[in-house]
Amino acid sequence: MVRILVACANGAGTSLMMKMRVQKACKDLGIVVQEINHCSLSEGVSAASRYDAVFCPLNFVNMFDSAAKKGVHICGMKNVLSDAEAKDLLKQAGIAK
Repeated sequence: MVRILVACANGAGTSLMMKMRVQKACKDLGIVVQEINHCSLSEGVSAASRYDAVFCPLNFVNMFDSAAKKGVHICGMKNVLSDAEAKDLLKQAGIAK
């Protein structure tokens, strides 16, 4: 089971859309999700170390450097509406086989 956090600038629209894409990708790949939450970047940076993976728009990846050093997979999305990209990122992170 994995715990996933999805973050965007304000924690409203974009993160919710990304969350839906990541949920669908997990379902399609047979990944059992313990928890998936969405929030703002400021909340996400402080909470990221409690998750296995963090999804955010690509230009915000560096904000999660401290979590990445703790082993959290940081997944930056170029297209936040892409199911295929969410699947690819889950595979690259080693969460999906």
